[in-house]
Amino acid sequence: MAKDKKRNDQISKEKKKKGLGRGLRSVWAVIVVLFATAAVTTRTRSKIALFANNQTSCHCSSSSQDSVKYTGMVEDCCCDYETVDSVNGEVLHPLLQQLVTTPFFRYFKAKLWCDCPFWPDDDDLMCQEGKPEATVDRTLDKRAFRGWIETDNPWTNDDETDNGEMTYVNLLLNPERYTGYTGPSARRIWDAVYTENCPKYSSGEICQEKKVLYKLISGLHSSISIHIAADYLLDESTNLWGKNPELMYDRVLRYQDRVRNLYFTFLFVLRAVTKATDYLEQAEYDTGNHEDDLKTVSLMKQLLYNPKLQAACPLPFDEAKLWQGQSGPELKQQIQKQFRNISALMDCVGCEKCRLWGKLQVLGLGTALKILFSVEGQNHTAQSQLQLQRNEVIALVNLLNRLSESVKIVHEMGPSIEKIMEKKISDPSALEFSKWRRMWKSVLALW
Repeated sequence: MAKDKKRNDQISKEKKKKGLGRGLRSVWAVIVVLFATAAVTTRTRSKIALFANNQTSCHCSSSSQDSVKYTGMVEDCCCDYETVDSVNGEVLHPLLQQLVTTPFFRYFKAKLWCDCPFWPDDDDLMCQEGKPEATVDRTLDKRAFRGWIETDNPWTNDDETDNGEMTYVNLLLNPERYTGYTGPSARRIWDAVYTENCPKYSSGEICQEKKVLYKLISGLHSSISIHIAADYLLDESTNLWGKNPELMYDRVLRYQDRVRNLYFTFLFVLRAVTKATDYLEQAEYDTGNHEDDLKTVSLMKQLLYNPKLQAACPLPFDEAKLWQGQSGPELKQQIQKQFRNISALMDCVGCEKCRLWGKLQVLGLGTALKILFSVEGQNHTAQSQLQLQRNEVIALVNLLNRLSESVKIVHEMGPSIEKIMEKKISDPSALEFSKWRRMWKSVLALW
């Protein structure tokens, strides 16, 4: 009897401990929710403020165009929004989606390791690898791949000729999506990108060329943000991926200038592709896979000579109006140097997959600049003067595809996301409830 009583007392004590443990965990859960809510609120405000400051810090003159939303001519371009959306949906996007899956366009060569030339003493801040979704899959299909040799592009920083430092990557195995790359490192990169892009000059000065470069960087930034939000890790515990409309709205859709700059960048790169038609048509799309290579050639011709595109938007962007006057050549060299600095900043990106897509898209933009504004200061009057390397062609077409997809997402999803988010903003209680529900779900997953 004494033993039974002692055992019962012991069981009673254990139950009390468990009950106390559960109670403490519940209390800690509530505390964590409160701190997490405060942290998320602060972080969200910080991110939004950062993005807004970054993309509006350039003091070039801007036209007042907020009264009408995404109609009429795209600023500084030769096509209107309605035409862009129509041609992109019917012609460009379907063709580009097929092109980037071919053996020629799905492999890209890049220097992937983090080797930042700007902050050598800050390795802990800059190079933050580790998350599985941020790691590059280096698997190669030997049947569809063989390496190649490059020459250097003076608009970008990487030495393309150094094959020992370069890694071949299958882009289809490494889609541009959410990687978890946030915090001081990511903010520092974009701060430096916009600082390099916006040199000091008087706020009243009309600086068309500098304004163009700023809009290109802003448009690329918007496109990257859209792809992160469109393919987002919604639940890490179940590996659930999907769209994050709130993030897309906070980073891009709520700012009309970012959407406009996206369209501008898309048309700028499209103009580079159409200007290089003769070269791109005659280029060797040789991967050793005869049938696939014939398909690539066919798709490129469909892209370059599509009658709908030629009729609707024959000159997406008119580069001839730039670099005029006595200071034109000097200004071009200055902007080329700034873009090379921006290219070099990609080595400071602390996430491997972000670094891959950053390098590809910056090289694509540098290739577009190379096509539209010659390397040596003379405009290309004959296509025979233009020489592109394989990596440049791959980057150019993949960048155009990324921009095309972003424009399509904004056109198809933007209005509905804006209505939903504006309704939530007008009803703060619904927004707070949604935030608390996400925080509580995250905390419960810890226990």
